[in-house]
Amino acid sequence: MGPASQGRSAGSGSADRDAQRGGGGGPVRRHAGGDGAVAGRLRRAGGAALAERWRAAGVAVTLGDRGVLLTRPGGGTPMLIPAPFRAGGDPCGAGDCFAATAVAALADGLLPEEALQRAVTAAAAFVAAGGAGNPELWETPAVPGPGRGPAADAADAFALAESVRARGGTVVATGGCFDLVHAGHVGLLESARRIGDCLIVCLNSDASVTRRKGAGRPLNPAADRARVLAALGSVDAVVVFEEDTPVPVLERLRPDVWVKGGDYSVQDLPEAEVLRGWGGQAVVLPYLDGRSTTLLARRAADAAAVAVRSGEE
Repeated sequence: MGPASQGRSAGSGSADRDAQRGGGGGPVRRHAGGDGAVAGRLRRAGGAALAERWRAAGVAVTLGDRGVLLTRPGGGTPMLIPAPFRAGGDPCGAGDCFAATAVAALADGLLPEEALQRAVTAAAAFVAAGGAGNPELWETPAVPGPGRGPAADAADAFALAESVRARGGTVVATGGCFDLVHAGHVGLLESARRIGDCLIVCLNSDASVTRRKGAGRPLNPAADRARVLAALGSVDAVVVFEEDTPVPVLERLRPDVWVKGGDYSVQDLPEAEVLRGWGGQAVVLPYLDGRSTTLLARRAADAAAVAVRSGEE
């Protein structure tokens, strides 16, 4: 996102003209490139006025390489969504990239804040890659192969493992349901990552979790669980598997180390024998006591029951 998009409201080419007329509120002038407090107040007022004029839930006002301002009708506190980095280059087309990405994200079911964050990141990357002058934009993309579902990023996990091995690094993997990620999970993943040069999480699919945990599980679908894990700094890649055990996916990943947490014995881990086939090893790391998805779910259910009883009294 660059200076050419400053002061524009995403989603309509007439946004600046309406903002300058006030959109039903006071007069607002366009201050392209203005960084002062006055310009910020004008953008907030203009965005809120446009939201009221258009009867919209919100209006996104792009701020160039500073990100985007999400304003809502009624003059409430706007939300600033900053760009992930300051991209230098030709900003031509950044606004179109931002708008298209935001619309697609909203169509995918993301919240407005999430959609705008994705759009800001896409626009910044677009500018950093050369903008409309990037020759890769005019190349025909390869058509992805069939069979891509919740494990759509699996190819990245396998490619990462091969890359780390090729440069002599250590590939570490762990697995589980990770239905509600809690402090015990986070501590285990951080410890596992310190063992080697990358950490790949093998994640049970929804059907696999149901077979293991019973009806009512998982609480979160595989796509959401994978997204949460991928957002952790300790996790380099996530691969979803459909089987009851991760053995088939481990035979493809061929990690050097397989990590489990808790009161396990290495000899009792079915994965240990598999890893020995290519010289790998299984290890058990300490795990925080009293942390589990089952306990969290039970406490949440108890709290909900108390809230219901309190409301009836």
